[in-house]
Amino acid sequence: MATDTAKISQLKSAVANLNQISESEKTGFVNLVSRYLSGEAQQVEWSKIQTPTDEVVVPYDTLAPTPEDPEETRKLLDKLVVLKLNGGLGTTMGCTGPKSVIEVRNGLTFLDLIVIQIENLNKKYGCSVPLLLMNSFNTHDDTQKIIEKYSNSNIEIHTFNQSQYPRIVVDDFVPLPSKGHTDKDGWYPPGHGDVFPSLKNSGKLDALLSKGKEYVFVANSDNLGAVVDLTSYILDLSATEILNHLIRNKNEYCMEVTPKTLADVKGGTLISYEGKVQLLEIAQVPDQHARDTIEVLAYSVEVNEFKSIEKFKIFNTNNLWVNLKAIKRLVEADALKMEIIPNPKEVDGVKVLQLETAAGAAIRFFDHAIGINVPRSRFLPVKATSDLLLVQSDLYTLVDGFVIQNPARTIPANPSIELGPEFKKVASFLSRFKSIPSIIELDSLKVASDVWFGVGITLKGKVSIVAKSGVKLEIPDGAVLQNKEINGPEDI
Repeated sequence: MATDTAKISQLKSAVANLNQISESEKTGFVNLVSRYLSGEAQQVEWSKIQTPTDEVVVPYDTLAPTPEDPEETRKLLDKLVVLKLNGGLGTTMGCTGPKSVIEVRNGLTFLDLIVIQIENLNKKYGCSVPLLLMNSFNTHDDTQKIIEKYSNSNIEIHTFNQSQYPRIVVDDFVPLPSKGHTDKDGWYPPGHGDVFPSLKNSGKLDALLSKGKEYVFVANSDNLGAVVDLTSYILDLSATEILNHLIRNKNEYCMEVTPKTLADVKGGTLISYEGKVQLLEIAQVPDQHARDTIEVLAYSVEVNEFKSIEKFKIFNTNNLWVNLKAIKRLVEADALKMEIIPNPKEVDGVKVLQLETAAGAAIRFFDHAIGINVPRSRFLPVKATSDLLLVQSDLYTLVDGFVIQNPARTIPANPSIELGPEFKKVASFLSRFKSIPSIIELDSLKVASDVWFGVGITLKGKVSIVAKSGVKLEIPDGAVLQNKEINGPEDI
């Protein structure tokens, strides 16, 4: 224990000299590290886990409809703020700058679509829903320049930065910037759990409350399904019903969850635990269950409980609805002590540690917190070029900023798509497709090695295209491939 006390004392002294960050950031960082060193329990007692009832995870189709009176809907929406998490870079997809400026469809970026959606919402209902962007130090400067192009829109756009914390050198527990790493590599944004203190510390929270705002809808900027209103385009699908439900039932926090598929086995799930609703992440699974989690990757006979679709049927979409007054109360009381996620990294050969928290883990601190089991259409993230292929294809259409599934697709689930490393970067991906193939009737697609696609191609059923080593494989214009395995031109 003395060692930990010495570590914290040393860390405090070093952090005090870091002039690049504010006093609130210094305090927040030291508190986070202190909690980490104290070894606060991260695991749950498996036997105490209960499946949430419909009162705790409410089925979406049981929500009361939004008021029919347009004036009532306007009043409801005027209590809302939309906040997009905009701290991530597009580096994993080979892009520079914020991920939200990657073009998704028809030359429009994630950010363009978000702005168009809220513009249409405000116009349709005569309301004034503002857009907040939580940037990181990595995305702030670029975002400020980008949002200038929206200056003539009918929405207020506000930005604020999440905290900037120093990475910790593992060997001696000294902040990396104290050792001369003063560039961006010395720092990190501490996860989206930081949204709550940063909203308060930036002054945005009090400003919103003074304007009569009551709830914030928080979502990842790359989730194309995280929209507020879709009633004009899809029957009975409007997130205003969620807002209406929360206000009527005084729910301070709501997490949108959706049915789990085999592709979502690692996603956090909601449980009832000691009388409260709580997010269970894979890192909290006790050892014997975690061991199963690793073994299931080899399709072991042992049932993997955490990843089981039978035991845990839902997962967290990270679409969150949170009461602003409750955020203020809990942040001021320093009560949001979410589970800490240690994230080891390496910078120039030096092993470092960054400690993060997730916004979903805050659910257990809010009063009357619930989950709402929403349709899968509200979870459409673009994490890789394989997702980009889906949303740029004829599987989806774009209407007024909304990316909507094509009704011609008779199978509810999207096809599984696996693209090789040659397609990982957006520029490479775009260069290898003269046009995006028709995939309305596709079940699965695997593409690897040096493959190039012509114009007007149709893919159906199960298609595998893996070029032989050293062969440039060109799929000709107009080709129709159905249930085919292709390794060379002779197979087409």
